[in-house]
Amino acid sequence: MIIMEDVHFSYEGLYTALRGVSFQINQGDRLAIMGANGAGKTTLIKHMNGLLRPMRGRVFVDGGNASSKSVAELSRIVGLVWQNPDHQLFLDTVEKEIIFGLRNLGFSQEDAQQRCDRTLSKLSLEGFGERSPFSLSGGERKRVALASVLAIEPLVLALDEPTIGQDARQKELLADLLKELNEKGCTVIVVTHDIEFVVEHFPRTIAMADGKIVADGPTRSVLSNQQVLDLCSLTIPQLTQTARALHRTFPTASERCFLLSEVEDAIVEILEGQ
Repeated sequence: MIIMEDVHFSYEGLYTALRGVSFQINQGDRLAIMGANGAGKTTLIKHMNGLLRPMRGRVFVDGGNASSKSVAELSRIVGLVWQNPDHQLFLDTVEKEIIFGLRNLGFSQEDAQQRCDRTLSKLSLEGFGERSPFSLSGGERKRVALASVLAIEPLVLALDEPTIGQDARQKELLADLLKELNEKGCTVIVVTHDIEFVVEHFPRTIAMADGKIVADGPTRSVLSNQQVLDLCSLTIPQLTQTARALHRTFPTASERCFLLSEVEDAIVEILEGQ
């Protein structure tokens, strides 16, 4: 689905954001890209839909070389939701925001309206259609930006820091939506610092530092590697910290718990052993 081969990229030749990045994302994957600020995460996903082009190396999207496709062509395959919705939204109503992109991609007015209504419902934005995006809260604007991309029904959905500004309920709704899309065949990629969100909902993690991939594999393996966490300036999940504290006092308890249910099971085992 997406292949990068030895991709290098620098901003104005001054700041090197990507240094020989190579990886493959298959259709139907659900993965997170993590790392410190400046690690190259956002630069990486912008190469997936042609907003940036590699200075060296190659990017393949849906079987074709991305260099031979326009941004418009790539955006129908890879939908990108930016970290700051104010960089993505520009029209005076929510409905216009969603319909604009669809009409530009050749959808009829009727089809665009149907997709708009369906997407607003999915994101709990019913009744927001006539409101200005700029009158909404930051979290609501992020959902409108997501709706404008989701309505296109891209094969790949890439989201940059989607949980910022979302409360616990909205995070759970977002996770459910992404899982539903993924189960229907959509490839889902998130760039995020929200390690708890990743641990609970994403089976694969790519960790980046200084423009390079330093780890790529099952989330449990990547995020339990202290060397990787240190390189990427990531803090271990709170539940794992709890498990390690339990293990220090009760050595038989597992120190590699990631989910609440696992910590609960560890505590039950400790109590039963007393």
